Amino acid sequence: MAVKKSEAEVLEIKPIIKRTISVRIVGDTPLIVHKWSKKAKQEMLDKQMKKTKTAARKAKDPFEDFVTSAYWMTDEPTEFTPEAFKAAVENGARWGFPVTSIKQAAIMASSRNETGLKGTALKGSFFFAGEGTDRLAEVKGVVPVMREDMVRVGGISKTADIRYRAEFPVGWYMDLLMDYNANGPFTVEQIINLINLGGFSVGIGEWRPERDGDYGMFHVAAQGEVI
Repeated sequence: MAVKKSEAEVLEIKPIIKRTISVRIVGDTPLIVHKWSKKAKQEMLDKQMKKTKTAARKAKDPFEDFVTSAYWMTDEPTEFTPEAFKAAVENGARWGFPVTSIKQAAIMASSRNETGLKGTALKGSFFFAGEGTDRLAEVKGVVPVMREDMVRVGGISKTADIRYRAEFPVGWYMDLLMDYNANGPFTVEQIINLINLGGFSVGIGEWRPERDGDYGMFHVAAQGEVI
């Protein structure tokens, strides 16, 4: 007697229905940015490669630190002076911020607020469009100002240092384009709510709520389907 073969199980894979939506986030607190400058990265590389220092370390230039801490979407000034910065602003300077940080804030908010939504699934459910290698979205509405902070750096014996960074005052906003799968495990409403929650409980930039601060907080102000 022939053995009856069991019926093969059919695995249904839902087709991807890609949709694009516009999302505007508006800052509720100032946004502090701190991009690694070319000079800082070179100094780090030289240290790791144990290169011999041939010259004394360059003196700190507060205005240079401020200018190079921002993510420039237009040409960065070649001279680090208030006059050169003002000229760049008058010529239509644009600055951005990595969209990957906004997505990460939403995913972190899911676990931090015990929503029950799995972060691994969320990572593949929505994506923000960004410009350049840093994946930037333009920060609009305000011009960055120079911020001075006293910080502690180092290991056990921490030493004091002064940091100069770019800060976008309240009034900043970003217009984002987000792709999502309309046939995926999460609704667009759930994703938008997570982005909103991420702006409140996680934030972006330096001294955000995730890092014991209250800077870089935002909320979703508008959304709309892109045709």
